[in-house]
Amino acid sequence: MAGAVFHQGIGRLQSYQHFHNSGFHQEVGNVSVKSISKGFHVDIGWSVSRKRGYRSCRTSFTVVRATASQTSVVDPVSTPSHDRTNEHPKKSSEAALILIRHGESLWNEKNLFTGCVDVPLTKKGVEEAIEAGKRISNIPVDMIYTSSLIRAQMTAMLAMTQHRRRKVPIILHNESEQARSWSQIFSEDTKKQSIPVITAWQLNERMYGELQGLNKQETADRFGKEKVHEWRRSYDIPPPNGESLEMCAERAVAYFEDEIEPQLLSGKNIMIAAHGNSLRSIIMYLDKLTSQEVISLELSTGIPMLYIFKEGRFIRRGSPVGPTEAGVYAYTRRLAQYRQKLDEMLH
Repeated sequence: MAGAVFHQGIGRLQSYQHFHNSGFHQEVGNVSVKSISKGFHVDIGWSVSRKRGYRSCRTSFTVVRATASQTSVVDPVSTPSHDRTNEHPKKSSEAALILIRHGESLWNEKNLFTGCVDVPLTKKGVEEAIEAGKRISNIPVDMIYTSSLIRAQMTAMLAMTQHRRRKVPIILHNESEQARSWSQIFSEDTKKQSIPVITAWQLNERMYGELQGLNKQETADRFGKEKVHEWRRSYDIPPPNGESLEMCAERAVAYFEDEIEPQLLSGKNIMIAAHGNSLRSIIMYLDKLTSQEVISLELSTGIPMLYIFKEGRFIRRGSPVGPTEAGVYAYTRRLAQYRQKLDEMLH
């Protein structure tokens, strides 16, 4: 019951977005971006869907990527043409998907159950986020998705400070009409050097119910190690008034399928900064893991994972460990070409 109330309360966070100062109408996926006098508006439609037994409210939205400036590196992906106003964008042959679990949080440090409590990173967590950014500094990023929690958003922002492309991540605010109006960008050049960041509660950490804020060791002493282990590592058994991993997977995977996968299909390179359980859920979907396999999957904080989306398939490439051709960038010709363009621009 508490999990359902939680979902209803925060489901309102996703409404509609403005990304300003464009002058074209372009269909992308199942949404329409329409020209307005001072920007373009992303049409949003609320719907209620039921996937795998989970009832969720969702939105459909997207942001059309601006073309690079003449002095910039042109990302080797298909960019919608401003002239072809009634056509869908050409699908790219492949796109990059980066997954990053947030760096250490203040409650991780204190060994507390955190769940959906919104706490920031520790100094170590900041360093982990920066190191993650170094590992992906040569991989193209067109859009960023994060949870609605600050530790994931901090991780994404800090990671992008290390990217060689030097684009600026900008969180799209939709709290009110005033928030949308006040966050407008009036420079075309600035918009071209920006990356839209979309926050979604569906990517939040698993809601731990009555365990949130409790010390993990004290909880084990109180309820018994076996019971706490069952709550933390089973697939379908939730903690008191909280979410099981299965419940977390229902919302996270549904959001990935509905909102993120269409962007990959259109050629966008995507980074997701989220949490251990929401990312385990997405990896379960990408790697086609069973419920038994996913419960043993461990993700380290601040370590990015790279997938290549090609011909409708997700190919796991592991964690980029260094900016060398012998590393992850040699796995695909497209990523190697992107890095070469960066080298040419910056040297």
